[in-house]
Amino acid sequence: MAKANSLLDSAVARSKAIAEIAVGNGILADVPAMARRHFGDGAYVIVADENTFAAAGREVAERLSADGLSVETHLLPAVPRPKPSVELGESIAAVLGDAIPVAVGSGVINDVTKYAAFTKDRPYLCVATAASMDGYSSAGAPLSDKGFKKTIPCRAPLAILADLDVITKAPAEMSGWGYGDLAGKVPAGGDWLIADALGIEPVDKVAWPLVQNNLPGWLSAPGAVRAGEAKAISDLFVGLTLSGLAMEFHGTSRPASGADHQIAHMWEMEGLTFHGERVSHGACVSVGTLATLKLYDWLIEKDLTALPIDEIVASAAPIETKEAEIASLMDEALAQRAVVETRAKHADPDTHRARLERLTAVWPDLAARLTEHVKRADAMETLLIEAGAPTGPQDIGINHEHLRATVRAARFIRSRYTILDLIEECGLFEMAIAEALATPSRAA
Repeated sequence: MAKANSLLDSAVARSKAIAEIAVGNGILADVPAMARRHFGDGAYVIVADENTFAAAGREVAERLSADGLSVETHLLPAVPRPKPSVELGESIAAVLGDAIPVAVGSGVINDVTKYAAFTKDRPYLCVATAASMDGYSSAGAPLSDKGFKKTIPCRAPLAILADLDVITKAPAEMSGWGYGDLAGKVPAGGDWLIADALGIEPVDKVAWPLVQNNLPGWLSAPGAVRAGEAKAISDLFVGLTLSGLAMEFHGTSRPASGADHQIAHMWEMEGLTFHGERVSHGACVSVGTLATLKLYDWLIEKDLTALPIDEIVASAAPIETKEAEIASLMDEALAQRAVVETRAKHADPDTHRARLERLTAVWPDLAARLTEHVKRADAMETLLIEAGAPTGPQDIGINHEHLRATVRAARFIRSRYTILDLIEECGLFEMAIAEALATPSRAA
C-alpha cells in the first residue's frame, strides 16, 4: 500500500478538484471526520442502490448520524441496474435540497451523483464500493443524454474514501469489469501514440506516465483480482483512480479512452442487456479492448511505408458518403450527433494526403513503438480470462457480426483520432474488420 498511497498523494497534490483520497482497511469509521473536514456540519444525503446501501451505505449513514450530522437516504433499486443517464442525475439533484450528496456505490451511482452535485454547484463525497471502473476521480460523468452517450464535464468528488474491506467483498464479476476497464488503457495508449506521431494530438508528459508507466504492474495479477485478494484489488482501484486523475490533468478523457471505449459506448447506447441485466461499462470496454487489440495485431504486421497515396486519396469517401453510412448504422438522434463528431475530424484531400505522407515516413518508428507498447491480443485475452472479465461478443450476449457492425459505427461517434480512423484513412478499414475480427475469442 505504501507505493500506492505515494502515487495517490502525489496525484492529489496536483489535482485542482480532489482534496483527499483515502484507501485502506476498516476506514468506513473515518467517514464522519472526512465529512466534517471537507464539507462541514450541514446536512447530507446518501445516494445508493439497494446493494451498495447494504455493502456500505447503512454503516455510512449510521456513523454520520452518530456523529451528530443530519442524514437522509435516497435509495435506488438495484435490479434492474440503474441507467447512467442525465434524467436520473436530474432526479437526484431534485431531492438534494441544501444537503451535500454522498455517493455510496460504484459506476452509475458515482456518475449520476457527480452530475447532480455539479448541477447544484456543490461538492460531493464519494464512498467507493467496488473496483469496477475508472470514473470515481474523473472530472466528467459519462451519461446518456437523449440516447447519446457522452462524457459531460463535471467536478470530481472533493473527497474519496475506499474501504478495502468493502471493495474486496464486491462481486468478483465487478472486479473483472474494473480489470477490463483498466486493460482498455493499453489500446487507448496506442491510439494516443498514433495521434502523436501524425501530429494530431501530442502525448501529454504528465498524464501519459501517470497511467502508462504503471499499467503493466496494475495488470500483473489477474488471478488475484478474481480471487479478491487485497493487494491486487488495491492496485486495481489505485490504477483506475489514477486514470481518472490523468483525465483531469489532461482536460479530456484521452489518457484513458480510445477506440475500445468508442466500441463500448455503442453498446451502452444500444441499452445492451444480457441475462436480463444491462451490460456494465467495464464489461463492454473489456470486449472492446480485445477487439481493438486484434486490429493492432493486424495493423502492426502491415508495411505502410509504400501506401499508394494517390489511389487512396482519390477513392476516399467524402463527408456526404460518411453521413449516409452513419444514417444506415444508427437511429436518427444518434446519427445527428455522430455527424457532428465525424465532420470535426474528417480530413479534406490535402490534409489526407499530407497525413499519409507523414505516416509512410514515420511508420517504421511508429510500428516499433506500438509493438513495444500494445499488448498482443492473445496475451491480453489470457489476462482477461484469468481476471474473470469478458473477452468476446458471446460474453455480452451478441454475435460476431454484431461486433463487426459495432466497430464500423464506433469510428463515427467521437472526434478523437484512433486506430479506427488510421485504418480507414489508409483505405484498409473493411479488410481490417474482415480479417482481424474473423476469429472468435476464447470463452471466458
